[in-house]
Amino acid sequence: MKTIRFILLVASILGYSFGAAVAADMIKIGLLAPLTGFAAADGASVKNSVDLAVEKINKAGGLLGKKIELVTYDDRADAKEAVALAQKLIQQDQVVGLVAGSYSMPTRAVAPLFQDEGLPLVAAYAIHPDVTKAGDFNFRNGFLGAVEGRAAAHTAVELLKAKKIALLTSDNDFGRTLAEGFNEYLAKFAKGKAEIVMALTYPMSEKDFKPYLSKIKEVNPDVIFSSGYYFQTGPVLKQARELGMKTQIIGEEGADSPKTLEIAGDAAEGFVIVTNLNRDDQRPFVQEFLKDYETRFKIQPDMVGASAYDAFMILCDGIQRAKSTGGKAVRDAIAATKDYNGLTGVIKGFNKGEVVKEVQVQQVKSGRFRYLGVITDPALITP
Repeated sequence: MKTIRFILLVASILGYSFGAAVAADMIKIGLLAPLTGFAAADGASVKNSVDLAVEKINKAGGLLGKKIELVTYDDRADAKEAVALAQKLIQQDQVVGLVAGSYSMPTRAVAPLFQDEGLPLVAAYAIHPDVTKAGDFNFRNGFLGAVEGRAAAHTAVELLKAKKIALLTSDNDFGRTLAEGFNEYLAKFAKGKAEIVMALTYPMSEKDFKPYLSKIKEVNPDVIFSSGYYFQTGPVLKQARELGMKTQIIGEEGADSPKTLEIAGDAAEGFVIVTNLNRDDQRPFVQEFLKDYETRFKIQPDMVGASAYDAFMILCDGIQRAKSTGGKAVRDAIAATKDYNGLTGVIKGFNKGEVVKEVQVQQVKSGRFRYLGVITDPALITP
Protein backbone atom coordinates (compact mmCIF):
# COMPACT_ATOMS: atom_id res chain seq x y z
CA MET A 1 0.00 0.00 0.00
CA LYS A 2 2.85 2.39 0.83
CA THR A 3 4.38 1.75 -2.60
CA ILE A 4 1.09 2.56 -4.34
CA ARG A 5 0.65 5.75 -2.30
CA PHE A 6 4.21 6.79 -3.11
CA ILE A 7 3.61 6.27 -6.87
CA LEU A 8 0.40 8.31 -6.68
CA LEU A 9 2.21 11.08 -4.79
CA VAL A 10 5.03 11.26 -7.34
CA ALA A 11 2.52 11.27 -10.21
CA SER A 12 0.64 14.11 -8.54
CA ILE A 13 3.81 16.17 -8.02
CA LEU A 14 4.84 15.68 -11.64
CA GLY A 15 1.39 16.70 -12.87
CA TYR A 16 0.35 13.29 -14.13
CA SER A 17 -2.88 11.38 -13.57
CA PHE A 18 -3.67 7.80 -14.41
CA GLY A 19 -6.81 9.02 -16.15
CA ALA A 20 -4.67 11.18 -18.43
CA ALA A 21 -2.34 8.27 -19.10
CA VAL A 22 -5.26 6.11 -20.14
CA ALA A 23 -6.66 8.95 -22.24
CA ALA A 24 -3.32 9.26 -24.02
CA ASP A 25 -3.90 5.78 -25.40
CA MET A 26 -7.27 6.84 -26.83
CA ILE A 27 -8.38 9.20 -29.56
CA LYS A 28 -11.53 11.01 -28.46
CA ILE A 29 -14.07 12.03 -31.10
CA GLY A 30 -17.22 13.89 -30.19
CA LEU A 31 -20.76 13.20 -31.36
CA LEU A 32 -23.76 15.46 -30.90
CA ALA A 33 -27.13 13.96 -31.82
CA PRO A 34 -30.79 14.45 -30.88
CA LEU A 35 -31.23 11.34 -28.74
CA THR A 36 -34.42 12.62 -27.07
CA GLY A 37 -37.20 14.97 -28.11
CA PHE A 38 -39.00 15.35 -31.43
CA ALA A 39 -36.03 14.08 -33.48
CA ALA A 40 -35.16 11.08 -31.29
CA ALA A 41 -35.62 8.57 -34.12
CA ASP A 42 -32.97 10.39 -36.16
CA GLY A 43 -30.71 10.59 -33.12
CA ALA A 44 -30.97 6.83 -32.56
CA SER A 45 -30.07 6.22 -36.20
CA VAL A 46 -27.03 8.48 -35.88
CA LYS A 47 -25.81 6.86 -32.66
CA ASN A 48 -26.35 3.30 -33.89
CA SER A 49 -24.53 3.95 -37.16
CA VAL A 50 -21.54 5.73 -35.64
CA ASP A 51 -21.25 3.00 -33.01
CA LEU A 52 -20.94 0.50 -35.87
CA ALA A 53 -18.20 2.65 -37.43
CA VAL A 54 -16.28 2.93 -34.15
CA GLU A 55 -16.56 -0.81 -33.66
CA LYS A 56 -15.26 -1.46 -37.18
CA ILE A 57 -12.19 0.76 -36.78
CA ASN A 58 -11.34 -0.46 -33.28
CA LYS A 59 -11.62 -4.11 -34.35
CA ALA A 60 -9.18 -3.36 -37.16
CA GLY A 61 -6.60 -2.03 -34.72
CA GLY A 62 -7.78 1.52 -34.16
CA LEU A 63 -6.42 4.75 -35.54
CA LEU A 64 -2.71 5.66 -35.46
CA GLY A 65 -2.23 2.66 -33.18
CA LYS A 66 -4.84 3.91 -30.68
CA LYS A 67 -8.43 2.94 -29.98
CA ILE A 68 -11.19 5.48 -30.57
CA GLU A 69 -13.39 6.65 -27.74
CA LEU A 70 -16.67 8.15 -28.92
CA VAL A 71 -17.94 10.86 -26.57
CA THR A 72 -21.67 11.25 -27.22
CA TYR A 73 -24.10 13.85 -25.93
CA ASP A 74 -27.79 14.47 -26.53
CA ASP A 75 -28.35 17.98 -27.91
CA ARG A 76 -32.12 17.42 -28.33
CA ALA A 77 -31.86 19.32 -31.64
CA ASP A 78 -31.63 22.49 -29.54
CA ALA A 79 -29.04 25.15 -30.39
CA LYS A 80 -28.53 26.39 -26.81
CA GLU A 81 -28.10 22.86 -25.52
CA ALA A 82 -25.68 22.07 -28.34
CA VAL A 83 -23.45 25.07 -27.57
CA ALA A 84 -23.07 24.06 -23.91
CA LEU A 85 -22.28 20.48 -24.88
CA ALA A 86 -19.81 21.57 -27.56
CA GLN A 87 -17.92 23.61 -24.98
CA LYS A 88 -17.82 20.54 -22.73
CA LEU A 89 -16.51 18.38 -25.57
CA ILE A 90 -13.76 20.90 -26.34
CA GLN A 91 -12.69 21.97 -22.86
CA GLN A 92 -13.39 18.98 -20.65
CA ASP A 93 -13.36 15.96 -22.96
CA GLN A 94 -10.65 17.37 -25.25
CA VAL A 95 -11.97 15.72 -28.40
CA VAL A 96 -9.93 15.98 -31.60
CA GLY A 97 -12.99 16.61 -33.78
CA LEU A 98 -16.77 16.42 -33.95
CA VAL A 99 -19.31 14.46 -35.89
CA ALA A 100 -22.25 16.88 -35.99
CA GLY A 101 -25.05 14.36 -36.18
CA SER A 102 -27.84 16.83 -35.61
CA TYR A 103 -30.09 19.32 -37.39
CA SER A 104 -29.18 22.68 -38.90
CA MET A 105 -29.95 24.95 -35.92
CA PRO A 106 -27.66 23.20 -33.39
CA THR A 107 -25.00 22.46 -36.00
CA ARG A 108 -24.72 26.04 -37.23
CA ALA A 109 -24.59 27.17 -33.58
CA VAL A 110 -21.58 24.99 -32.69
CA ALA A 111 -19.65 25.38 -35.96
CA PRO A 112 -18.05 28.73 -34.93
CA LEU A 113 -16.84 27.18 -31.65
CA PHE A 114 -14.94 24.42 -33.43
CA GLN A 115 -13.63 26.94 -35.93
CA ASP A 116 -12.26 29.12 -33.14
CA GLU A 117 -10.60 26.12 -31.50
CA GLY A 118 -9.10 24.88 -34.77
CA LEU A 119 -10.86 21.53 -34.52
CA PRO A 120 -12.49 19.81 -37.52
CA LEU A 121 -16.26 19.40 -37.58
CA VAL A 122 -17.96 17.15 -40.13
CA ALA A 123 -21.71 17.72 -40.39
CA ALA A 124 -23.57 14.56 -41.27
CA TYR A 125 -26.75 15.96 -42.81
CA ALA A 126 -27.49 19.51 -41.61
CA ILE A 127 -28.23 21.53 -44.76
CA HIS A 128 -27.97 25.22 -43.78
CA PRO A 129 -25.16 27.18 -45.52
CA ASP A 130 -24.02 28.81 -42.27
CA VAL A 131 -22.47 25.51 -41.13
CA THR A 132 -19.57 25.77 -43.57
CA LYS A 133 -19.59 29.55 -43.70
CA ALA A 134 -18.34 29.45 -40.11
CA GLY A 135 -14.88 28.68 -41.48
CA ASP A 136 -12.55 26.19 -43.09
CA PHE A 137 -12.52 23.71 -40.20
CA ASN A 138 -16.16 22.89 -40.99
CA PHE A 139 -17.20 20.30 -43.56
CA ARG A 140 -20.52 18.89 -44.72
CA ASN A 141 -21.02 15.30 -45.87
CA GLY A 142 -24.74 15.81 -46.54
CA PHE A 143 -26.00 18.08 -49.26
CA LEU A 144 -26.20 21.83 -48.99
CA GLY A 145 -29.87 22.78 -48.97
CA ALA A 146 -29.62 24.56 -52.31
CA VAL A 147 -28.19 21.42 -53.95
CA GLU A 148 -30.96 19.25 -52.57
CA GLY A 149 -33.62 21.77 -53.58
CA ARG A 150 -32.26 21.90 -57.12
CA ALA A 151 -32.21 18.11 -57.25
CA ALA A 152 -35.84 17.92 -56.11
CA ALA A 153 -36.89 20.40 -58.82
CA HIS A 154 -34.92 18.47 -61.45
CA THR A 155 -36.68 15.29 -60.34
CA ALA A 156 -40.09 16.94 -60.61
CA VAL A 157 -39.50 18.48 -64.03
CA GLU A 158 -37.27 16.00 -65.83
CA LEU A 159 -37.98 12.67 -64.19
CA LEU A 160 -41.66 13.11 -63.35
CA LYS A 161 -42.46 15.51 -66.24
CA ALA A 162 -44.38 17.92 -64.01
CA LYS A 163 -45.62 21.19 -65.48
CA LYS A 164 -47.64 22.45 -62.51
CA ILE A 165 -45.98 22.20 -59.10
CA ALA A 166 -47.15 23.04 -55.59
CA LEU A 167 -44.75 23.66 -52.69
CA LEU A 168 -45.63 22.69 -49.12
CA THR A 169 -42.75 23.88 -46.97
CA SER A 170 -41.79 23.64 -43.32
CA ASP A 171 -41.32 27.19 -42.02
CA ASN A 172 -37.79 26.81 -40.65
CA ASP A 173 -34.18 26.94 -41.89
CA PHE A 174 -34.53 23.49 -43.40
CA GLY A 175 -37.70 24.14 -45.38
CA ARG A 176 -36.78 27.65 -46.51
CA THR A 177 -33.34 26.60 -47.78
CA LEU A 178 -34.81 23.73 -49.78
CA ALA A 179 -37.47 25.97 -51.32
CA GLU A 180 -34.82 28.49 -52.36
CA GLY A 181 -32.90 25.76 -54.19
CA PHE A 182 -36.09 24.49 -55.82
CA ASN A 183 -37.02 27.95 -57.10
CA GLU A 184 -33.45 28.56 -58.25
CA TYR A 185 -33.62 25.49 -60.49
CA LEU A 186 -36.93 26.54 -62.03
CA ALA A 187 -35.57 30.00 -62.80
CA LYS A 188 -32.29 28.80 -64.31
CA PHE A 189 -33.03 25.43 -65.88
CA ALA A 190 -36.78 25.07 -66.39
CA LYS A 191 -38.06 28.33 -67.86
CA GLY A 192 -41.24 27.60 -69.82
CA LYS A 193 -41.21 23.96 -68.71
CA ALA A 194 -42.85 24.20 -65.29
CA GLU A 195 -44.35 26.71 -62.87
CA ILE A 196 -45.23 26.98 -59.20
CA VAL A 197 -49.03 27.14 -58.97
CA MET A 198 -49.15 27.37 -55.17
CA ALA A 199 -46.62 27.78 -52.37
CA LEU A 200 -47.65 27.25 -48.75
CA THR A 201 -45.67 27.12 -45.51
CA TYR A 202 -46.59 25.50 -42.21
CA PRO A 203 -45.16 25.87 -38.68
CA MET A 204 -42.82 23.22 -37.25
CA SER A 205 -45.48 22.14 -34.74
CA GLU A 206 -48.18 21.53 -37.39
CA LYS A 207 -50.01 18.21 -37.26
CA ASP A 208 -53.13 18.88 -39.32
CA PHE A 209 -52.13 19.33 -42.97
CA LYS A 210 -55.58 18.89 -44.50
CA PRO A 211 -56.34 22.64 -44.75
CA TYR A 212 -53.11 23.13 -46.74
CA LEU A 213 -53.69 20.06 -48.87
CA SER A 214 -57.29 21.08 -49.59
CA LYS A 215 -56.06 24.39 -51.03
CA ILE A 216 -53.46 22.57 -53.12
CA LYS A 217 -56.08 20.12 -54.35
CA GLU A 218 -58.04 23.01 -55.86
CA VAL A 219 -55.18 23.98 -58.22
CA ASN A 220 -54.63 20.34 -59.26
CA PRO A 221 -50.81 20.27 -59.57
CA ASP A 222 -48.91 17.44 -61.24
CA VAL A 223 -46.47 17.23 -58.33
CA ILE A 224 -46.35 18.41 -54.72
CA PHE A 225 -42.90 19.08 -53.30
CA SER A 226 -43.42 18.51 -49.58
CA SER A 227 -40.26 19.45 -47.71
CA GLY A 228 -40.18 18.39 -44.09
CA TYR A 229 -38.98 15.83 -41.59
CA TYR A 230 -40.42 12.33 -41.23
CA PHE A 231 -42.84 13.46 -38.51
CA GLN A 232 -44.24 16.06 -40.94
CA THR A 233 -44.05 14.28 -44.29
CA GLY A 234 -45.51 11.03 -42.95
CA PRO A 235 -48.77 12.76 -41.95
CA VAL A 236 -48.79 14.79 -45.21
CA LEU A 237 -48.75 11.57 -47.23
CA LYS A 238 -51.43 9.94 -45.13
CA GLN A 239 -53.74 12.95 -45.02
CA ALA A 240 -53.37 13.63 -48.75
CA ARG A 241 -54.63 10.12 -49.54
CA GLU A 242 -57.44 10.52 -47.00
CA LEU A 243 -58.55 13.55 -49.02
CA GLY A 244 -58.61 11.40 -52.14
CA MET A 245 -55.57 13.11 -53.67
CA LYS A 246 -53.59 10.99 -56.12
CA THR A 247 -51.04 13.69 -56.91
CA GLN A 248 -47.41 12.54 -56.99
CA ILE A 249 -45.64 13.77 -53.85
CA ILE A 250 -41.89 14.19 -53.65
CA GLY A 251 -39.75 14.98 -50.64
CA GLU A 252 -36.12 15.05 -49.57
CA GLU A 253 -33.71 13.62 -47.04
CA GLY A 254 -35.74 14.78 -44.04
CA ALA A 255 -38.29 12.13 -44.99
CA ASP A 256 -35.62 9.49 -45.63
CA SER A 257 -36.58 7.45 -42.59
CA PRO A 258 -38.38 4.20 -41.83
CA LYS A 259 -40.55 6.35 -39.55
CA THR A 260 -42.02 8.08 -42.63
CA LEU A 261 -43.13 4.67 -43.89
CA GLU A 262 -44.43 3.68 -40.47
CA ILE A 263 -46.49 6.86 -40.06
CA ALA A 264 -47.85 6.99 -43.62
CA GLY A 265 -48.48 3.26 -43.99
CA ASP A 266 -49.84 2.31 -47.41
CA ALA A 267 -50.03 6.01 -48.33
CA ALA A 268 -46.23 6.05 -48.65
CA GLU A 269 -46.28 3.76 -51.69
CA GLY A 270 -44.90 5.61 -54.72
CA PHE A 271 -43.50 8.48 -52.63
CA VAL A 272 -40.29 9.89 -54.15
CA ILE A 273 -37.35 11.49 -52.35
CA VAL A 274 -34.01 13.05 -53.26
CA THR A 275 -31.38 11.87 -50.81
CA ASN A 276 -27.84 10.56 -50.60
CA LEU A 277 -28.39 6.89 -49.74
CA ASN A 278 -29.06 4.41 -52.53
CA ARG A 279 -30.39 1.18 -51.01
CA ASP A 280 -29.69 -0.59 -54.29
CA ASP A 281 -26.02 0.45 -54.41
CA GLN A 282 -24.27 -2.82 -55.25
CA ARG A 283 -20.90 -2.00 -53.69
CA PRO A 284 -20.37 -4.88 -51.22
CA PHE A 285 -19.57 -2.74 -48.16
CA VAL A 286 -22.77 -0.72 -48.65
CA GLN A 287 -24.93 -3.84 -48.78
CA GLU A 288 -23.05 -5.24 -45.79
CA PHE A 289 -23.83 -2.10 -43.76
CA LEU A 290 -27.51 -2.13 -44.75
CA LYS A 291 -27.93 -5.78 -43.79
CA ASP A 292 -25.90 -5.54 -40.57
CA TYR A 293 -27.80 -2.47 -39.43
CA GLU A 294 -31.24 -4.00 -39.98
CA THR A 295 -30.20 -7.29 -38.39
CA ARG A 296 -28.80 -5.63 -35.28
CA PHE A 297 -31.30 -2.83 -34.71
CA LYS A 298 -34.46 -4.41 -36.20
CA ILE A 299 -35.28 -1.35 -38.29
CA GLN A 300 -34.43 -0.24 -41.81
CA PRO A 301 -31.33 1.98 -42.10
CA ASP A 302 -31.70 5.51 -43.40
CA MET A 303 -29.86 8.50 -44.84
CA VAL A 304 -29.34 10.05 -41.42
CA GLY A 305 -27.44 7.05 -40.09
CA ALA A 306 -25.45 6.44 -43.26
CA SER A 307 -24.49 10.12 -43.44
CA ALA A 308 -23.32 10.11 -39.82
CA TYR A 309 -21.33 6.92 -40.45
CA ASP A 310 -19.65 8.61 -43.40
CA ALA A 311 -19.02 11.82 -41.44
CA PHE A 312 -17.21 9.80 -38.75
CA MET A 313 -15.22 7.83 -41.31
CA ILE A 314 -14.24 11.00 -43.20
CA LEU A 315 -12.88 12.46 -39.97
CA CYS A 316 -10.98 9.25 -39.22
CA ASP A 317 -9.66 9.06 -42.79
CA GLY A 318 -8.37 12.62 -42.40
CA ILE A 319 -6.59 11.71 -39.16
CA GLN A 320 -5.09 8.62 -40.76
CA ARG A 321 -3.80 10.49 -43.82
CA ALA A 322 -2.53 13.38 -41.69
CA LYS A 323 -0.78 10.88 -39.40
CA SER A 324 -1.76 13.25 -36.66
CA THR A 325 -4.69 14.38 -34.53
CA GLY A 326 -3.61 18.01 -34.84
CA GLY A 327 -6.53 20.13 -35.94
CA LYS A 328 -4.85 21.96 -38.83
CA ALA A 329 -3.25 18.80 -40.24
CA VAL A 330 -6.55 16.93 -40.11
CA ARG A 331 -8.40 19.90 -41.60
CA ASP A 332 -5.97 20.00 -44.52
CA ALA A 333 -6.26 16.25 -45.07
CA ILE A 334 -10.08 16.34 -45.15
CA ALA A 335 -10.02 19.31 -47.52
CA ALA A 336 -7.79 17.26 -49.85
CA THR A 337 -10.20 14.28 -49.88
CA LYS A 338 -10.72 12.91 -53.38
CA ASP A 339 -12.82 10.00 -54.66
CA TYR A 340 -13.56 8.68 -51.19
CA ASN A 341 -15.85 5.64 -51.12
CA GLY A 342 -18.62 6.41 -48.65
CA LEU A 343 -21.87 4.64 -47.87
CA THR A 344 -23.63 7.65 -49.34
CA GLY A 345 -21.69 7.59 -52.59
CA VAL A 346 -18.28 8.41 -53.96
CA ILE A 347 -17.19 11.75 -52.56
CA LYS A 348 -15.43 13.52 -55.40
CA GLY A 349 -14.10 16.11 -52.97
CA PHE A 350 -15.03 19.14 -50.89
CA ASN A 351 -15.68 22.57 -52.36
CA LYS A 352 -15.07 25.08 -49.55
CA GLY A 353 -16.24 22.45 -47.09
CA GLU A 354 -19.22 21.35 -49.19
CA VAL A 355 -19.38 17.77 -50.40
CA VAL A 356 -19.51 17.05 -54.13
CA LYS A 357 -21.26 13.76 -54.91
CA GLU A 358 -24.20 12.44 -56.89
CA VAL A 359 -27.76 12.94 -55.65
CA GLN A 360 -29.85 9.79 -55.36
CA VAL A 361 -33.54 9.58 -56.24
CA GLN A 362 -35.45 6.88 -54.35
CA GLN A 363 -39.06 5.73 -54.53
CA VAL A 364 -41.09 3.71 -52.03
CA LYS A 365 -41.90 0.30 -53.45
CA SER A 366 -43.49 -2.41 -51.29
CA GLY A 367 -42.66 -0.52 -48.12
CA ARG A 368 -38.99 0.14 -48.89
CA PHE A 369 -37.00 2.92 -50.53
CA ARG A 370 -35.64 1.74 -53.88
CA TYR A 371 -33.57 3.19 -56.71
CA LEU A 372 -35.46 5.42 -59.15
CA GLY A 373 -32.67 7.55 -60.59
CA VAL A 374 -29.48 9.49 -59.95
CA ILE A 375 -28.53 13.11 -60.64
CA THR A 376 -24.99 13.55 -61.91
CA ASP A 377 -25.04 16.95 -63.67
CA PRO A 378 -22.16 19.01 -62.19
CA ALA A 379 -24.26 22.17 -62.56
CA LEU A 380 -26.75 20.70 -60.09
CA ILE A 381 -24.62 18.73 -57.64
CA THR A 382 -21.75 21.20 -57.24
CA PRO A 383 -22.37 23.61 -54.33
